[in-house]
This record gives sequence, structure tokens and C-alpha cells, in this order.
Amino acid sequence: MPPKPLNSAQEFAIEQLGRVVPVTWKRMFGGVGVYHDALFFALLDDERCWLKVDDGNRAAFEARGLGPFRPFPDKPEVMSYYPVPDDALEDAESLRPWVDGAIDAAKRARRKKSSK
Repeated sequence: MPPKPLNSAQEFAIEQLGRVVPVTWKRMFGGVGVYHDALFFALLDDERCWLKVDDGNRAAFEARGLGPFRPFPDKPEVMSYYPVPDDALEDAESLRPWVDGAIDAAKRARRKKSSK
């Protein structure tokens, strides 16, 4: 069975992220994982692009009133991914600091994981 094609919002998000840094992607858990240099830094779910967050970049998202990804809306679990502000996804230069912060968060997570 061939993989499900990307929807137009996912295609647009990958194109925009790719204008900031080289990216690859793969299907996972019903969504799409986006990578830069083998670092999983973004998640595409339906019509939304979510970026990796940690203590280093969370405040910028929260200042915009954005909250964490809830894979199951009826359950309390959250993931360390927050949505890209809508206006930032439209312009590569506006998107750059958000992507850079997500990549830095992914790097910190990898270092933390490898030190265990």
C-alpha cells in the first residue's frame, strides 16, 4: 500500500521550513515528523505545524498565547511541541527564529538523552 500523500497544509509547512533549513520528513503516528540533520524538530498534524520546545524557547510561544500539542484532546497528556505562530509560517525570515529555537531544543534533548 503506498503512503498517504501529504495534504496541502503539510506540503506548505514543509516547503516553508525548507526555506529556513534543509529538511527531510517521514510519516509517523498519523502525522509527519520533520527533521534537520537527523534531529526531529517539527511535527505536522492535520493542518498544523508544531515545533519542538523546552525551557529554552517555551516562553516565546507562551507569550503568543500558544500551548502544547495534545495528541489526544480528551486526555491530559501533552507533548513538547507548540504550534508555529500563523504569521511566522508565511515568511521564511519570520519563521527562522522559531525554527532555530526548535532545532536548539532538539539538540538539547539529544544531549540530555545521550548523557543518561
